[in-house]
Amino acid sequence: MKRVFNFNPGPATLPLQVLETAQKEFIDYKNTGMSIMEHSHRGKDFEAVVNEADTLFHELWNIPSNFKVLFLQGGASSQFFMVPMNLAGDKTVDYISTGVWSEKAIKEAQILGKKVNIVADTKDTNHNKIPKQGDLKLTPDAAYVHITTNNTIFGTQWHYTPDTKGVPIIADMSSDALSYPLDFSKFGMVYAGAQKNLGPSGVAVVIIREDLMEREPKTIPTMLKYSTHAKENSLYNTPPSFSIYMINLILKWVKSEGGLIKMEERNQKKAGMVYDAMDNSNGFYKGHAEKDARSLMNVTFVLAKKELDDVFAKEAAAAGLVGLKGHRSVGGMRASIYNAMPVEGCEKLAQFMNDFAKKNK
Repeated sequence: MKRVFNFNPGPATLPLQVLETAQKEFIDYKNTGMSIMEHSHRGKDFEAVVNEADTLFHELWNIPSNFKVLFLQGGASSQFFMVPMNLAGDKTVDYISTGVWSEKAIKEAQILGKKVNIVADTKDTNHNKIPKQGDLKLTPDAAYVHITTNNTIFGTQWHYTPDTKGVPIIADMSSDALSYPLDFSKFGMVYAGAQKNLGPSGVAVVIIREDLMEREPKTIPTMLKYSTHAKENSLYNTPPSFSIYMINLILKWVKSEGGLIKMEERNQKKAGMVYDAMDNSNGFYKGHAEKDARSLMNVTFVLAKKELDDVFAKEAAAAGLVGLKGHRSVGGMRASIYNAMPVEGCEKLAQFMNDFAKKNK
């Protein structure tokens, strides 16, 4: 078996232990004679998977009991319109724009005719930073404040939670969910597409404070109401059962690895290796994100000699380091080092960067 180090931004690398468990159970899940994909979503075996995943989310992230965990379809992109549709009402909604996914969320709220206030926007510096608290022009009585906690394309991440004076924070955590502990008392809702840090594509996780669901207008279609899925334990209609099963395996893996404090420590170590290789290259590599906004999940950098981009990516792939080509908005390279990326992968990448720089000065 040949396994490479997969630095793709999403769908992304998954823990080998999880893949091996899924492989073992794929044809016969827990001696039932069926794959989990063949089980009825109304049956006790699959409902047990959903319940266990719910329990593990609450345990690992220390989620208060007044939050519901939902498993929904449509990815995080569907949340861009479901959030304002369900939670905005007639109030102003505040959005902090720090990248492409923030911009897409803003666009959907505007399409719905909501009163959108862009609290801060980092577009003028090609989204290479995170706004400071003093830069935020917040609406005192806003329905919510929306942030994107980690920006995969630009390699920036929020390292503080903004003070919104009691206004609920709605956070898109698609690319850094479960990578560090979180104080849910400051949030009204957290959502994430699974395919970066939680599992395979096909499902979005929504963690929502129960009282916020009381805001839902009666005119929203049934499938687009959070309360519909909360009342039915995410089983209102046939869910993406295999993806939810895989998320449950990921949650078990995170727990077995020591939980979120250990995840954060390991993520800091991994990112530090790559950033050190970049910073100690005497200008051969240059990071896109400002240092105080650097992501622990997506390391973005450009080469001083742009003509070497394709050479770097090709030689890296030949060395078993795949998926490093950067997004066109930034260029250069992007190393996505989510929870499942082993420390060894970052060690090997850092060494490759050092060797490549020496060889191509």
